[in-house]
Amino acid sequence: MANGRNSETVVPSSGNVFADLGVRDAREKQTRVRLVVAINQIIHGRRLSQVEAGSLLDINQPKISALANYKLDGFSVERLLNFLTALDQDVEIVIRKKPRSRKSGKIMVSQNQLSTAG
Repeated sequence: MANGRNSETVVPSSGNVFADLGVRDAREKQTRVRLVVAINQIIHGRRLSQVEAGSLLDINQPKISALANYKLDGFSVERLLNFLTALDQDVEIVIRKKPRSRKSGKIMVSQNQLSTAG
């Protein structure tokens, strides 16, 4: 780089890091990760031990550890949604027509201010 120019090309993100990396089932993976981010925030916010969290979610401590480390094999979107309701969260699913400007529909997980009070 003697001339000071960078030969790398910057490619804008699609908004889904898993799709950008070519990961199989990228949309579902991103959805599961966002749900687990919310679950982990609640667990940490309530200062629950992994055993206490496991008791609330009716799973064992190793599975809580897997969630905490984002090892999501065996955790479906439906199961993660049930974990959120077990943590006293309302989950709202809104279905609407996509804008004309977008080629296909998308799944999006967003969160309001999470209630961490237990």
